[in-house]
Amino acid sequence: MRRLSGRLRSALIIGLQGIRARKMRTLLSMVSLFLGVLAVVVVQAGASIADKALLSDIELTSAVDGTTIINLQMQPKATGIVLDTLHERSDAVAMLGVQAIIGEPNVAPVNPGASPFDEDWGGGVVCYGNGPCQPADAQPKGQAVEVRLTAMTGDVRPFRPLRPRTGQWLDFTTVPAMAPRIVVNREAAKGFERYQVPAEMRIGGAAANVTPQFVGVVDDGDAQPRAYVRLDELTTWLPETGLADPNSGGEMQVLVSPGSPVEQVLTAKLKGIGAETWTETVDAKKQMESQLKLLRLVFLAMAGLVLLIGVAGILNVGLATVGERVEEFALRRAVGTPRMLLAGIVLAETLLTGLFTAAVAIGLSAAGLRAVSVLVGDSEPFLRDLQFPWEAGIAGIIAGLVAGLLGGFIPALRAAGIPIATVMRA
Repeated sequence: MRRLSGRLRSALIIGLQGIRARKMRTLLSMVSLFLGVLAVVVVQAGASIADKALLSDIELTSAVDGTTIINLQMQPKATGIVLDTLHERSDAVAMLGVQAIIGEPNVAPVNPGASPFDEDWGGGVVCYGNGPCQPADAQPKGQAVEVRLTAMTGDVRPFRPLRPRTGQWLDFTTVPAMAPRIVVNREAAKGFERYQVPAEMRIGGAAANVTPQFVGVVDDGDAQPRAYVRLDELTTWLPETGLADPNSGGEMQVLVSPGSPVEQVLTAKLKGIGAETWTETVDAKKQMESQLKLLRLVFLAMAGLVLLIGVAGILNVGLATVGERVEEFALRRAVGTPRMLLAGIVLAETLLTGLFTAAVAIGLSAAGLRAVSVLVGDSEPFLRDLQFPWEAGIAGIIAGLVAGLLGGFIPALRAAGIPIATVMRA
């Protein structure tokens, strides 16, 4: 072991001396190899970022991996059971959605049915307090915007990481306000920016119209205009029976964290009253794993072709270098240097060249990713404070070592095969 260690150390030292003595050849080898290693690093980093981006989009619209989603029928009893079960719990959040119109009273909204503002879904209904609902087309057009209002029993961001845009998120630690605070999504914010409407909100089943406080804008990945509100602030004006009224287009969903007993307790209680539930566990990463794997293999194959071109370049330089150093290697053989050590010297030079090239490629990739994060992070939140993937760094090091090994293998064999008699030419 000591002898092998000594030979390895000697090969590395002599290899470094050879690199220092032939700086231009080393630079040419690095240039020919750089694009191939850089391609491997960029592909691996891009694949890791794509994984995070796709998962981020799914988490935004659905929930984080492992979350159990319970969808419920709209029933007054079911609503009461959900609210009682989730009271003061942080491992589950209920989201109850109703129709809401913000703007002038007794007019049809500019987007009936809470449709996106650049689309026309048509139809929709308008509800007034405790009175009946009627088709929106029967009302005169006015300055009013319809949104899907989502009332939450707690902070939903641990389950759905909504991306803040402006303002602030709802604070669930304060005393409920009489004027409900709401946060709108980007589509709803676009509508309120386009149409100047009065701050008066009407909800089917509410005792009176509400004056909301707009406190922020978030990106929730929803193309439909939506607003978020604390449930305890909404129930001041809207009783639980109104939340559970299916005629108002209500929807109810419970998000449960992994390992929480809420799922079992809640489904048992709801089953006891005959309420039907639909339960699913989010496993987005597993579902898209095969698709991402195929995409990654395709790009890695392309990067491998570029890397092979770099290997050919370093092989060419290595053969030329060995040809110039024939007398040197023959002299070393004459003084007792083993053939294995001669091969090790050549391999050490190419492996070190591959490592240096990998270091440069990794450094430039990390700097480029940091620049992208700084320049684009404000418009794309998932790129904000993005760290360089360690998988990409490891892939770059492996690519550099493999390229150095492949590019130096044949020159090493040629160096080891030089006969001692060659020294007589000197």
